[in-house]
Amino acid sequence: MQHRMAYTWLRLMQLVVILLLSCAVTPAKSQTSLLRGKITDEHERPLSGVSLHLSPAQLATQSDENGSFLFTDLPQGTYTLTASSVGYVSQYLALVVHNTSKPLRIRLKPAVQALGNVVVQADQAGFRQREESLNLEVVDRAFLQRHRGGSLMQTLERLPGVKTIGIGSGQSKPLIRGLGFNRVVVVENGVKHEGQQWGADHGLEIDQFAAEQVDILKGAASFVYGSDAIGGAIAVQPAPVPAPHMAGGSVDLIGKSNSALYGTSANLFGRGQRWFAAARATYQSYGDYRVPTDRIFVYDYAVPLRKGQLRNTAGRETGLHLHTGYVGEQFRSVFYLSQVASRSGFFANAHGLEPRRVDTDLHDASPRDILLPRQQVTHRKLINRSQYQLPGTGHRLEAELGYQHNFRQEFSPYVNHGYMPPLYPRDLAIPAELEREFDKHVYSGNLRAALALGRHALVVGLNGERQNNTINGWSFLVPAFRQQTAGGFAYDKFQLNEHTLLHGAIRYDYTHLRTNSYTDWFPSATPTSAGDLSEKLVRAQGLDRSFNSLVWSVGINYNPGRFSLKGNVGKSFRVPIAKELAANGVNYHYFSYERGNPTLNPEQSYQLDVSLGWKQEKWSVQLSPFFNYFPNYIYLNPTAEHDYYYGAGNQVFEYAQSRVRRYGGEVQLRYQLLPSLSTELLGEYLRATQLSGAKRGFTLPFSPPASAVLNLTWAPRTGVGRPSESYVGVDYRLTSQQQSIVPPERKTPGYQVLTLQAGTNLRFGQQPLLLSLQVQNALNTRYLNHTSFYRLIGLPEAGRNVILSLKIPFTMTPTIHEKN
Repeated sequence: MQHRMAYTWLRLMQLVVILLLSCAVTPAKSQTSLLRGKITDEHERPLSGVSLHLSPAQLATQSDENGSFLFTDLPQGTYTLTASSVGYVSQYLALVVHNTSKPLRIRLKPAVQALGNVVVQADQAGFRQREESLNLEVVDRAFLQRHRGGSLMQTLERLPGVKTIGIGSGQSKPLIRGLGFNRVVVVENGVKHEGQQWGADHGLEIDQFAAEQVDILKGAASFVYGSDAIGGAIAVQPAPVPAPHMAGGSVDLIGKSNSALYGTSANLFGRGQRWFAAARATYQSYGDYRVPTDRIFVYDYAVPLRKGQLRNTAGRETGLHLHTGYVGEQFRSVFYLSQVASRSGFFANAHGLEPRRVDTDLHDASPRDILLPRQQVTHRKLINRSQYQLPGTGHRLEAELGYQHNFRQEFSPYVNHGYMPPLYPRDLAIPAELEREFDKHVYSGNLRAALALGRHALVVGLNGERQNNTINGWSFLVPAFRQQTAGGFAYDKFQLNEHTLLHGAIRYDYTHLRTNSYTDWFPSATPTSAGDLSEKLVRAQGLDRSFNSLVWSVGINYNPGRFSLKGNVGKSFRVPIAKELAANGVNYHYFSYERGNPTLNPEQSYQLDVSLGWKQEKWSVQLSPFFNYFPNYIYLNPTAEHDYYYGAGNQVFEYAQSRVRRYGGEVQLRYQLLPSLSTELLGEYLRATQLSGAKRGFTLPFSPPASAVLNLTWAPRTGVGRPSESYVGVDYRLTSQQQSIVPPERKTPGYQVLTLQAGTNLRFGQQPLLLSLQVQNALNTRYLNHTSFYRLIGLPEAGRNVILSLKIPFTMTPTIHEKN
């Protein structure tokens, strides 16, 4: 049955692509045009190597040694052109391309000006925020290069309202305003990333070097992405399609002192007139990371750390990405093929049930070996993104079709508890070291129509997804399951007047979830009236449940000038996952026994978001308060019961639902103190309270405390007054204590952490070299991060970490010949 479904789905993908291709080869009668121009500085000197991106055409090129650039075969219409170069303020041009368009003259300088029918915006993020109904953060490659952390999510953690659940030095998962796991959607190449995101110890399988831009939606985004976007969404954008007859690439080199990490990522791309191809390969290797302490306590058992190293936290990561496609006048189709794999160890003294049994001499022999316990994860994706522009109209059809395979294995020495046999049976088909295995196959499809109807910009769409997740291993926590989801939505943006946009959206979703029953592989003694009966117990009954939900959203954007106002109110939802419905086993990472609740209903959420902004020449401020109410939030509730049959007397936790109130907000303040000196303040606050249930009055797990980042950056000017290509900065993070907890969480004290940054753009002839340096936790401060996975055992965050990265981009751009 599964093979037939897979075959049917693949045939459907082929038919859709063939249909779109057939539309593409239809002769187009609409005219095409050239877009050309020249880039200079404010003293009219040509600038070479300036990156230019044209959207929504998804084209890219660079200026040549004369500062000239060229885009060819463009359908007439409205575009946004981005011109950016290290050391210059990026310019963003909204323009109309037609067959009489004149060459552009663009000067890179920190100003806003009008060039004929071209409007130049000095802040693309601000422009998009004024158009977007939700609270939006846009992170470009320059930010990623400057603040690169151990993973993509750790890099984004500097933003207010964004946190991570850290899992060692190379693994993490996102939190948006205190919500994470299956409450935040991560999208890559237009398709929702599906792994085993329910586990706190399961990192995100995304190569941060492959991210060109990251869009972060804070707040309920269910009307766009469906279930799981109840807390927000993170969209990872790929590099744009190269310009015609262009080839190039880049090489990234990175090293980190704390874990002795070294790595590289290299990519190549090339394009003819219509067809293009690109490839990227990434490799990273790291050793055990260090913390500023020599001893921690697990189960009140003192664990010494050799030289502050967490034994068995080393790992290796690889990434391979290939994409190719066709770019026509009305039609484009791109295929993305990727594989991201990692092999990493779990901290040996904090995994399983026997921290005293760890062979410290074996683990401390080398900081780079990966012994038991460990995990191996491979995530493969095949995605097609296609777009068709209807000739002579502003209408557009878009589609994404995707297949994902997530394969996760967790290995650990066999430890018996309860009625488990003392010695592992030789005849058991499961390997003796395979603790758990999850094998997940996902088929996804999205179809959208973007319609320009006067002052209305209407988007209607359909989404569908099928998941099949099987399990293996001698330990049991979550049953195998199959899940099908289908949804449809309509989203309208209405231009009321020059300064006001109105937004409205509605969406309906249907989900069917079926979990498999699970029976122990060993017998247990069950008491009866005739004495104990030895039998293999059923740990999880098969479930068959269906869910549906109708959600909506309304909003307004008011932008009269330097002031901006945004408001949005809506309802969102989340379907309970298999773990919440049917879990029944020991979570070795949390030292707890977790039990699902098959009667759970879908979470419902009502949220109000407001954003107020003001911009002046030297300063800007943005306030983003929010209020959130859950009538039936799903949470893991500790009970008075303890398990002695499958663990070592672990406390039993059961899933339950309660009413929850959440409110808070973020603030971003920037000020140009001097021509070469600027400062920035980023702050966030969150308060969550359970209003009913066994934990009434308590907060929610992993609720981040209030924090603020104060930045000071010096970017010296050159002799002619323009910004240099160098900077020196310092981030001073202040985090308050977290007294609001939910047992068995522990309170965490406040802390202050210092991070130093420096960077420059070196040039050898016309070849740029981007060099950046970070010193994280510069004072080697010992502190506890309340959203860290290992915080539960009192393990402090990583000590001082010096990160050095070098990016070497290179291009081969044709010379532009002017036509008479």
